[in-house]
Amino acid sequence: MISPETLRRYSFFACLTYDQIVTLAMAGQLLDIEAGGYFFHEGDNLDSLFFVLEGNIDIAIGIPDRTIKQHVHDQIMGNFIAEDVTVSTVSPGQIFAWSALIPPHVSTASAKATLPSRVISFDCEALMQAFQKDCIFGNLMLQKIAVVIRQRLRNMHIQSLAFIPA
Repeated sequence: MISPETLRRYSFFACLTYDQIVTLAMAGQLLDIEAGGYFFHEGDNLDSLFFVLEGNIDIAIGIPDRTIKQHVHDQIMGNFIAEDVTVSTVSPGQIFAWSALIPPHVSTASAKATLPSRVISFDCEALMQAFQKDCIFGNLMLQKIAVVIRQRLRNMHIQSLAFIPA
């Protein structure tokens, strides 16, 4: 468990009641990771949602390495040599690993610390149980997560424009 006061400092949790913040705090634990360390890789099963307290986390997707000739069929089937492209950077006060709350709970990207980082890791099984008991809490959190998903899709769209030949 972490201190509810830690969460109350961040605007991401501003719309939540004190009881809801306590529920989040009970599902959370602090995690420190060194620069260069991965939280997870694209395609991993996820069971934790993360909130950044310190540091920066790059969210990256694997795209076919453009320096190697690769067949489109293999790329569609996922059989290709990849290079990671950062599509978003998550900084203090933001969440990542939203896929842990959305079935099938498989990461759509990789997450790597670019600086020594401290995050809160929330147990998503505990969160989902809390959301079932308090639907307003679940709705508020999922709306906030939907905003994050929207932003990440926008970032990915902008990044994809860099790969269109001129």
